[in-house]
Amino acid sequence: MATKKYTVTLPEELAEAIRTEVGPGGFSRYVTQAVERQHERDRLHEYVEWWESEYGAITDEELAEAEARQREIDRRHAELARKRDPLQKAG
Repeated sequence: MATKKYTVTLPEELAEAIRTEVGPGGFSRYVTQAVERQHERDRLHEYVEWWESEYGAITDEELAEAEARQREIDRRHAELARKRDPLQKAG
C-alpha cells in the first residue's frame, strides 16, 4: 500500500505516551492501526443504521442472544486452544 505523509495534531502527553510504549519506529504503525479501527467502526455504525432503517431497531432480546452466541464461540475457541496446547492454563 502506498503511503503519504500527513500532519496531524495530537495532545502532547498522549503522543509521548504512545511513543514511549511503541518506540519511535512504531508510532506511525500504531496511529495507522488506530485510524483503521475507527474507520471500520464508523462503517459498522453506518451498516447498523441502514439495517435498522430497513428492518427496525435491534431489540434488547436480539442483542442478548447475539452476545450469548459470541460468548459460546469464545468458549469453544478457548477450549480448542487448550486442547492444542495442554500447558495452557484453563481460564
